[in-house]
Amino acid sequence: MLQKSSPGGAPVDIGRILDHGPFTSMQMLAVMLAAFAIVMDGFDGQLIGFAIPALIKEWGITRAAFAPAVAAGLVGMAVGSACAGIVADRIGRRLVVAASVFLFGIATCAIGFAPDVVTISLLRFIAGLGIGGALPSASTMTAEFTPARHRTLAVTSTIVCYPLGGMLAGLFASAILPVFGWRGLFWIGGALPIAYSFVLLATLPESPRYLARKPNHWPALKKLLARMARPTSPDTTFVDAAERAAEQRAGFASLFAGGLARDTLAIWCGFFMVMLATYTAFSWLPAMLASEGLPAALASSGLTAYNLGGVVGSLGCAVAITRFGSRWPLILCSIGAAASAFLLKYVDIAENGTWLMIGLGVHGMFVIAVQATMYALCAYVYPTIVRATGTASALSFGRLGAILSSFAGAAVITSGGASSYLSMLGFTMVLTLVALALVKRHIPSVNAQPPVAAPAAPAAATAKGYA
Repeated sequence: MLQKSSPGGAPVDIGRILDHGPFTSMQMLAVMLAAFAIVMDGFDGQLIGFAIPALIKEWGITRAAFAPAVAAGLVGMAVGSACAGIVADRIGRRLVVAASVFLFGIATCAIGFAPDVVTISLLRFIAGLGIGGALPSASTMTAEFTPARHRTLAVTSTIVCYPLGGMLAGLFASAILPVFGWRGLFWIGGALPIAYSFVLLATLPESPRYLARKPNHWPALKKLLARMARPTSPDTTFVDAAERAAEQRAGFASLFAGGLARDTLAIWCGFFMVMLATYTAFSWLPAMLASEGLPAALASSGLTAYNLGGVVGSLGCAVAITRFGSRWPLILCSIGAAASAFLLKYVDIAENGTWLMIGLGVHGMFVIAVQATMYALCAYVYPTIVRATGTASALSFGRLGAILSSFAGAAVITSGGASSYLSMLGFTMVLTLVALALVKRHIPSVNAQPPVAAPAAPAAATAKGYA
């Protein structure tokens, strides 16, 4: 159906155009391109975890000495994520995604030439800027190119691409490290996203919402909408009603008004704890396994199993939340995460490699499922006017937990080995369980929800970032 301005000159709402209509092959291609950018994000973001054991051995340094390099990458991710939206408003989301992928690719390549930990720390910060900038931008692109009826599944699937990238990084590291060493790992691992950034520049279309805000780009927007089976007349003008409403959103204090204080504090604590657990695994799991005498290839396989479990668990938990609401799926996953960590303490790591990998996969399945689906919880708890602020603040607290993991992981492995490391993961998920149990406004089950269509905003809020 041809879209055009009303006779009175009222502009067409770009949000309504994007929400409805078919899911064309052109839109699917854009979603796949954005999703693969996040795969690259997770791939390069977790390479450092696989390289740490080799670096420690070659340079004869302690784990604690390497902690600042891990922290620098996570700080860079926090800064990159915070700045991505501002930059995207100026130059477009397509360029931000491509530039972010190129930036973390070139910085990762440069790590292969690093002579010391200080240089690696600086380069990890630069890579973190790109890793942090790519994920929210690519997730938002996914949300914008997907019709409302498919958006929640598409965004969830896109966020899951981060642990999928980590899983591929593990398989890659197990093949590359024995042959080319840690330097080759970073050279080849950085070259892949550099090449993909040029693919993005050549094939990824610009965000329709960005084009709608720029009247001089409306001819390009009309051509893009035509490719999406949403043709417009030559005299059509555009407006973004959702963005206009977002500009009038309430301030930070609203997160504690109207009975939201308890939920806000509980969600903040939950994000802090679950991201502390997740990034302790992402950054230090191979180092912990290597410290227990496992060969490098098997130590890398532990994080691969963890990420594989996370992909399965995130999708399964998302389906369960859709059917049963969020309270019990999140609580049960937290229990499973804590229990699996404590039970792994009784596995003889050197003698029972198969059970170790199964246990790590189960643990990752529960932990990453909690983290990935907590974004949907934020989207439900906070009303539209304060949803973006609520989600961003929760994610900021989560990143503090991730940064803390850089030092905490090294400290517990050095002081108590695998037992202390697994105890830390278990108790962290117990505290996550307590925080989630204290949340009052959990997503209701499908039978408890009124039979009305959900707004598109929650899915967009969910796309604000996994890392």
